[in-house]
Amino acid sequence: MADYWWAALGLVLIIEGLGPMLFPNKWRSYLQKIAEQPTAQMQQLGGILVTAGVLLLIFFVS
Repeated sequence: MADYWWAALGLVLIIEGLGPMLFPNKWRSYLQKIAEQPTAQMQQLGGILVTAGVLLLIFFVS
């Protein structure tokens, strides 16, 4: 079971690393825009992403 967690972490790191590796200037601009967003909007986005991740795990892992 632990191997799945390491594999998942590896995939997250690969996906997260693609943006800055391939498009560093666009990535920097994107992060600046994100940093300017209100806290409540950031929390909503985080909640949506967590919910989507949980649903994907439920549907595809079980």
